[in-house]
Order: sequence, then structure tokens, then C-alpha cells
Amino acid sequence: MDGSLEKMVDPTLAEMGKNLNEAMKMLEDNQRKVEEENEKKYARKDIPGPLQGSGQDMVSILQLVQNLMHGEEEEETSQSYSSSVLACRLQNVGEQGHMALLGHSLAAYISVLDRERLRKLTTRILSDTTLWLCRLFRYENGSAYYHEDDREGLLKICRLVIHTRYEDYTLEGFNVLYTKQPVIYISSAARTGLGQALCNQLGLPLSCMCRVPCNTMFGSQHQMDVALLDRLIKDDVEFGKLPLLLVANAGTPGAGHTDKLGRLKELCEQHKMWLHVEGVNLATLALGYVSSSVLAATKCDSMTLTLGSWLGLPAVPAVTLYRHEDPSLSLAAGLTSSQPVEKLRALPLWLSLQYLGHDGIVERIKHASQLSQRLLENLKNLDFIKTSVEDELSSPVVVFKFFQEYSNRDQTSHAAQASTIQRPIITNEGHIYDTFNQWLGEQLAQLVPASGVDVVELEDEGTCVRFSPLMTSAVLGTEMQDIDQLVDCLKMKIPVLTSTLQLREEFEQEVRRTVGLLYIEDLGWPGLGVVRYNYHSDGKNDDKQEKELEKINTELLKKLNELESDLTFSLGPEFGGQKNCVYIGMVTEDLDVSELVETIAATGREIEENSRLLENMTEVVRKGIQEAQLQLQKANEERLLEEGLLRQIPVVGSVLNWFSPFQASPKGRTFNLTAGSLESTESMYVSKAQGTGSTPPPTPTSNLAKQRLPGQKAFKRSLRSSDGFSETSSISHCDDLDKLDQRPSNLSPGQEQGPLEMEREEEQKEVAQAKTDTEDIHSDKSSPDCTKVEDQASQR
Repeated sequence: MDGSLEKMVDPTLAEMGKNLNEAMKMLEDNQRKVEEENEKKYARKDIPGPLQGSGQDMVSILQLVQNLMHGEEEEETSQSYSSSVLACRLQNVGEQGHMALLGHSLAAYISVLDRERLRKLTTRILSDTTLWLCRLFRYENGSAYYHEDDREGLLKICRLVIHTRYEDYTLEGFNVLYTKQPVIYISSAARTGLGQALCNQLGLPLSCMCRVPCNTMFGSQHQMDVALLDRLIKDDVEFGKLPLLLVANAGTPGAGHTDKLGRLKELCEQHKMWLHVEGVNLATLALGYVSSSVLAATKCDSMTLTLGSWLGLPAVPAVTLYRHEDPSLSLAAGLTSSQPVEKLRALPLWLSLQYLGHDGIVERIKHASQLSQRLLENLKNLDFIKTSVEDELSSPVVVFKFFQEYSNRDQTSHAAQASTIQRPIITNEGHIYDTFNQWLGEQLAQLVPASGVDVVELEDEGTCVRFSPLMTSAVLGTEMQDIDQLVDCLKMKIPVLTSTLQLREEFEQEVRRTVGLLYIEDLGWPGLGVVRYNYHSDGKNDDKQEKELEKINTELLKKLNELESDLTFSLGPEFGGQKNCVYIGMVTEDLDVSELVETIAATGREIEENSRLLENMTEVVRKGIQEAQLQLQKANEERLLEEGLLRQIPVVGSVLNWFSPFQASPKGRTFNLTAGSLESTESMYVSKAQGTGSTPPPTPTSNLAKQRLPGQKAFKRSLRSSDGFSETSSISHCDDLDKLDQRPSNLSPGQEQGPLEMEREEEQKEVAQAKTDTEDIHSDKSSPDCTKVEDQASQR
């Protein structure tokens, strides 16, 4: 590219392109360095200072930009997901993105040309871009307005319609609106805050905005109810209002559904209303095959296109295509401008469209549609996944959620187990599913950041996971393998979700049955549940009880995390969570809930008993010290009485002690921590050793931890059942041996001898042989040796 820049006639343009390439290369190189080096969060160079008089070079300025772009996010470990997404976005900017960035630099350069040359150049750029877009998106005889804010185009269209419907608006202004109030109709599935933003910018009251509900009985629940809209328009006309404009969706912001644009267009023509369409599905107008619902958008009065996200072009303006015959009204509404500089907004898009070409634009939109279709086909084969798409054959937006649903097939297959296994009754089912789907969407976004999935809140479905490749794939560079990886991650998360949902009710029941534990219902926690160990206070005040409760539960959480298990224990969310609780995360199907709850209760009791022991020991030691001081003071008084008053006089006492020494045995005190009593030290002086006292009681521990085998994970149901099976089998084997030992030794003539009977017969023969040998050696039956041999034989 450097060689082609050198061949340019204008050296300024060549230098501009070269500087842009160097700047982008420098930013990309610095991004790699930031990943290896971490600086302090509040570095001295990041603090704003006075503007330097001599100025700075380009490298220093770009380095400052680099630090502002990546510095804080790379330092925060909690922002790893944001950093990966940002790196993925910057990696896929590509040359087409450089062309868009070059357009902004060229716009600044072109603006300094002479007026006549600037007029010709801007007219050519504007006419070419408008013609290409109208042909590409099948919008014949249209004009274009380029704007930075995607809502600005609709705002200008509203001004145009007001100028058109109110002929005296230019002269009288808002006075004409007072006599006949205008009404703008938007769908309840439209972007949040769109109606309020329009009223604020137009200076209209909120009563001029009418929200049209979606279908409730027939059709998609995200499409505008046409029959109800017709009644609303007729009611407004009867009240003397003027229906002005209708904002429809070709791809709602949430679910990506398209309104019935054909019927809405007929309704607007009937009431002389303006129809404006926006949405992500408008991008499919560039494809060879377009659904009839989206194709009807070509007949609307205006539409807004967001090409930046569809094609992955940074910093390109949005475009509003419209049809209107009066250019003076378009100029009054702000859709056109007489200033040539305003027309330069289309320059980045003009360069990018030429760089991509018609085939490149169509290929990007087609690739995004294929990604959504690939995901939709895989989701159909997954259990417990419910999709919400408008068209099963072609849907640019895929919305799905986790939902455990028991079909007739499942009920038939489990009919034999209905008496023993029942589906748990889940209370507040909607809130729990919203929480689980929120967790699922966040997990998928972290595991596969290139997929661009996010979490969306829908009015009827609740919390869902959305995949809209038209808005993200071109920027993130999403490929087919990313979709396959997304499906694989989803397959791994579904068993965890189903197991946690099924065991959640069992965990609640076990906790409520266990003494000392309190179940905390937190519908916003994606996991097994929340539990708190209740501290048994002995008349303590609330502040001290709260501190003890916090101390015990914190120590309980620490000990639970030290166990070798696959569970995650935490203090819960940073904001909005309950205090002094243990939050348990997602679990698998082999979890033994009873063992888990029993371990939590036993560990809590252990911590509480240790805390009480330490507290009681502190109180006992304090009282023992006070008692020892009193006894020592009493002993000193007794010693004074025994020695007499004369011995206390300094000189006289020494002489008296020399003539008549006073023999007094030392009396000390020792405190027995085990017994909690104060004892005399006389025994120590006698035995010259300190007594050990009684052995302290052992610290209570949980027996469940001792029963686990080495290397066995805690709270596993399958491992515990196998251990129980081995113990049962060993016990039954010992019982069988005992039964064999109790069988009689004399068998009937026709009865066969087993191995045990044959062994006993051999032992009897050995005993008889031993007696015979003894008779041969010793004739005296009463000798000690003979008696010993007989005893040994009888014992055998």
C-alpha cells in the first residue's frame, strides 16, 4: 500500500495515508505491549497537567491515547471479558476500517479547498453514496440524510412531517399544534426511551406519544397489534387529534421480529400518516432472497440504516433514506443542508463502500445470516432450550432461553417411577429462570467472546440469550467454528442448570429441617441456594450478636472452601446480596444434598463451640486472676500476723531474724486451664514438677470428613453409594461365614461334605494322633507334659 501511496499525484494525500498507517500500526503494537506490562492505576502521567508550551510529538500523543484506551481495563482483573472483546474488535478493524478512518482525515483536508471545488466534490460524494445505497437496499427514488446519532434521522423526519401536515407551522410555530395536537405512534417493543427522546427534541408533551401494544392472541407477541392501532387512530381523530407518524420495526431491538409492514402501510395511507421503519432486518434487503415481511419495507416513506455495525465499519454515519417531493421542506426540516461541509459526513461511507464493493457488502450480510441459521439448527436438537424466532427458515436474530419442560414423551417414559420420583415444585419459577438465563448468557459470553451473544429482557419471555450476528459478527469476526464452540459450551451448561434447578428445592427442604441453619430465599442468585448458620445468642445485644454471626459465617465459608469439592462457596454478589450468608453456586447431578447440609451444620457447630470455648476460657481466666490476687493478698496478711510486728521494722527485723530465724513455707497459686480452677503450688515444691492435670476434651470434628476415602471429592452421591455397597457386601459375607460355622459337624450318611466339614475332620484326626503319641512316650497320664499336650489338642 505504501508503493501505491507514493504514486499519488497529491503529496499531501500520500502523506496523510502514510501517517494513518503508521498511527494504526503504532496503536496495535502498543496494545500488545500493554498485555505484558501492568502499570499502576493512577500513574503520574495519567494525571492531567498544564498544556506544554513546546508541544509534543506524534508518538507521545499516540502513546497517551493508547493508555487511555487500554490502561485501566488491562489493570483490572475483573474486566478480563471486556479486554478480550476489545482486543477482538480492534483485531478485526482491517483495511476497510482504515478506509473509514481515512475518510475523517480527508474530510478535514477537503474542507480547506476553495468553495467551488468543495461544492463539486461534496455533491459528487453525496450523490454517489445515495445512489449506491438506494440500489443496494431496493429503495427507489430516495434521498439520504447522514447522521451520527441513529435517532437523529427519525427526529428530522418528524420535523419534515410536521412541516408537511401543518402548512402554517413555518409562520406560527407551535401555535398551530395547540389547536390540533399531533400524535406519533410507536410500538411497545421499540427501543427504550425512543418516544421520550423524540418529544424532548421536538418540544412536544408526552401526551403526543402513543405506545401501541403488541399481539396477545394471534401472531408474534413482538409484533404491533394492527387492529388495536386502527382503533387508537380512530379514537384520536374523534378527539380532534392529528395522527402524524408511525414508527414500525423490521427487527425489534429485543427479539428481532418484523411488524406486518404491508398492513401498516395500508393503514397509514388510509389515515394519511407517515410510515418510518427501522431495525436490523433491513440489512437483508441487500440479499438475493428477502422475506415478504421485510420486502414490504421498500414501500415505506423512510427507513434508517446502521451500516457501521452491519459491515464492521468504524466511525461511519447512519443513513436515513426517505421520499419527499418538496426540497424546501426538507431543507427546513434539516434533512438537507446548503453548507458543503455538512455533506462531507458521507465521505467515510463513500470510501468504505467503494473498498468493499457490491459483492463484499452482500457477502458480509449473507455470512451473518448463515451464522444465525447455523445456530438455530443446532438449538433445535438441544433439550431444555426454547427458541423465540420469527421465521424458522430465515431469522437474522436468534433468541433462546433455558426452560425445563416435561413433555408427554417424558411423562410416559417415567410413568413407572412416578410413585418414587416426582418433579420438584418450584416456587417463583419465572424469577428463577430469569436468574439462570442471566447466568447462562454471561457464561457463554465469557467462554466464547467472539460469538457476541448478550442477555436481553423481553416482556413475555423474560430473560433470554440473544445472538444477533448482523450487529456483531463483522466487528468481532465471528466464524462458523465460533458457533460450534458456542453450542458445545451450551451443551456443557445445560446439565448443570437442570441439576441445580432440580436440587434447589431439595436443598431448601434439607436446610429447613436442619437445626441451626436458616434458609435465605434469594431469587436473584444463580446457584443451589443461600444458607446462614444461626448463632445461638445468650442475651447479647444486637451489635455483638451481629458481629458473632458475621465471624462464624465467615469462618464457615473459609472452612467450606478448604474442602476438596467441586462446589463454589462465596459471600454472594457484591451489591444486593444478603449479609452473613454462604452462597452455593451451580452443582451437578451427583451431589449429595443431605451430606452437604449436614457438613455445613456440623462445621458451623464446631466453629460455634470453639468460639464459646475461647470466650468461656477468657472469662474463667479473668475471674481466676482476680481470685488469685485476693488469695495472695490474704496470704500476705496472714504472714504479717505470723511474723509479728517487730520483724517488719527494717533494722530490728534483721537482727531478730538473725537470732531467731522464722521458717515459713512458700505458698503460691497456679491456674488450671483445663479444670478452670485455682490450685495451690505446695505439690509442685514437694514433687519438684508441675502436674499435668486432666486431659482436655477433644475438639469436635465432623465425622463425614473422616469417612471419605483419599482422593474422593466431597458431597458426591455416586462415590458414597459405592462405598455403602462395599460395606454391605463385606458385612453380608461375614454373616455367611458365621452361618457356616454354626452348621453341625455330624452329617448324615447320604449327605455330601463341604470344605469346612472336611477341614474339621482333619483337625479331629490330628487331635487323636497327638493323644496316641503322648501315650507312647509317657505312661503316666497325670504328667504335666501329657496334660499340656491334651490341652493343646483340645484347644485345636
